[in-house]
Amino acid sequence: MSDTDAGPDASAASDGGDGWFEALPSDATDETDTETESDSRATAAAAARVRDGTAASPADWPAHAVDSGFAADTDEYYDRLKAATTRATREAVRERERADDAQLIHAVRAMDDTERVANELAERAVEWTGSLFDDVGSGIEGARAVAAREPESEAERRAVSLAARAAELDDERAELAETIGRVAPAVAPNLAEMAGPELAARLIALAGGLESLAKKPSGTVQVLGAEDALFAHLSGRAPSPKHGIIYTHEYVRGTRPEDRGSAARALAGKLTLAARADHYAGERRAQLHDDLRERMATIRARAGDDAATDGGAADE
Repeated sequence: MSDTDAGPDASAASDGGDGWFEALPSDATDETDTETESDSRATAAAAARVRDGTAASPADWPAHAVDSGFAADTDEYYDRLKAATTRATREAVRERERADDAQLIHAVRAMDDTERVANELAERAVEWTGSLFDDVGSGIEGARAVAAREPESEAERRAVSLAARAAELDDERAELAETIGRVAPAVAPNLAEMAGPELAARLIALAGGLESLAKKPSGTVQVLGAEDALFAHLSGRAPSPKHGIIYTHEYVRGTRPEDRGSAARALAGKLTLAARADHYAGERRAQLHDDLRERMATIRARAGDDAATDGGAADE
């Protein structure tokens, strides 16, 4: 596809609708520099115009670039356009990866990885040390106890060292949880308050970012984390899942089974609104939290109503 077929933002400047190459020096995109960190300031300027520019309508930008003296021919224009767009893409990706919600995603995934590995190492360590010492406990706590022992042989040293690594990873998991507890309220104040920092981080991670979560319908948010069950339902092998990871929330887990579907729908709806408020406004919305508490109180009151009805029927 040529530039004449491209949309208005394909390769235009940020003002006046001129080409992205207008007012740039002729060495603005030196191909030899685009693959390194030593890109010239001219290349950065070209990338910024490609990334942020707009134009009212498409134009024959290659011909315009040649006429203006920016490029000797069409091939050179496309070479320089490729260099500038590559730089612009790299900058956009770098910014996205450094965003606060992206860091939160890394933290929660790292926390899960450290927990999994710590448990696996602890299991291996206590199984090993059980053949070397008496009265070895189980799990992480058993590994911690082993790590405090004084080894006497080479086998004991290796087993104790392995147990110590498991304990260190468990400590790292706890520190990552503390980090999430501090970062999540800053990234998504409404979502973190409503779901708790860890569940908020997991929802953001499952959605692929706060913006992505904010754009999802509440029905999708309701079953995030239950993809396998959802696919089984769509293929006719299982009933529709009522909830995904939001089951860990007290409002769902602590509600009687027959009302959990209603509780999950209510919670997912408010979580979606919370994510949108966080992404688009970034301000706490007290009304969201009040509405959720009132809705959950109504749902949970059904248990008392049903008990009263059953009691009345028994008396009759």
